[in-house]
Amino acid sequence: MSVVTIEELTPESLDVGAVAHYGDPHREQRSLGEGAGLVDRSHRGVIALTGEDRLTYLHNITTQHLTGLPPWTGTETLFLSPHGHIEHHALITDDGTTTWLDVEPGTVVDLHRFLDRMRFMMRVEPVDVSADWAVLTLAGPQAAPVLAALGVTLADPRVAAVPGPKFPSGTVAPHTTSGYAVSPLPTGGWARSGVAGVDLLIPRSTVPDVWGRLIDAGATPVGHWAYEAHRVAARRPRLGFETDHRTLPSEVDLMATAVHLDKGCYRGQETVARVHNLGRPPRRLALLHLDGIATDHPPAPGTPVTLEDGREIGFVGTATRHYELGMIALAVLKRSTPDDAVLRVGESSAAIDLP
Repeated sequence: MSVVTIEELTPESLDVGAVAHYGDPHREQRSLGEGAGLVDRSHRGVIALTGEDRLTYLHNITTQHLTGLPPWTGTETLFLSPHGHIEHHALITDDGTTTWLDVEPGTVVDLHRFLDRMRFMMRVEPVDVSADWAVLTLAGPQAAPVLAALGVTLADPRVAAVPGPKFPSGTVAPHTTSGYAVSPLPTGGWARSGVAGVDLLIPRSTVPDVWGRLIDAGATPVGHWAYEAHRVAARRPRLGFETDHRTLPSEVDLMATAVHLDKGCYRGQETVARVHNLGRPPRRLALLHLDGIATDHPPAPGTPVTLEDGREIGFVGTATRHYELGMIALAVLKRSTPDDAVLRVGESSAAIDLP
């Protein structure tokens, strides 16, 4: 079976070393859309926090309400700058004794340094355990019966509706937290439901065994090309692709899953509250349909998006070829950009796809 790594194709990517595809990216996309696809995301960073104050500690420095997070529950959160700009995005799982954070590739060292610096007198110990633990993701409509091969059944993730008319696309209502069901695995580690499938955190020594059991149960090996194509089509932003140094949570639709609107102070909260109450974030996340772009040369992350008159109004985050939608891209655009505007991405045209 042919295996191509992203390192061979896009060395500037955060996914250096990940498997791009297993020989047929479009078939792999169809597996995610119609069956069950298994993605090796073991290049993600993992931090384990122990100690009695671990949840209070995270609650005080992130956007999520975590003091009452029950054992065997997951959620996600953001670490913001003092001005409210996104610095880190983490998925969280607590098993009753340890709180696990899995984060984007290439960000774990910086985040671990920040966590260690912010401990003060708190009883918490953050440790980078990326070398010992790996993340796999099982996604698609047939993921549940495949997961049963490991003896696990999970509830669907819960994400609350919007409080008020200003953000009809979704944000966490007061006094609620997005909740992801978590179950321990017999092989060690856990499985966690989420908006993009089921994530499994397992010891690296068990990856071959777990991978083989899931493939035998009906999963299809899927590379990052296919996984990213489905992420783009679902309008799910990713740190480092759809974010820059001044991105606010409300600009990239992360309010729904990662921000709690009725909790105590945290770094960047003033900006989050002000933008939410005014209802006018300066930019927005948009799905673009691209025309006239060669299939083997999609626009690179950061490519400017302009109007027909040449005015720059945003940038491309991730561009990919979807097996049904064709060439598409997530872009961050000025909020004032008309929905029917004809845009330019490099030498090609693009149209906004309304949700």
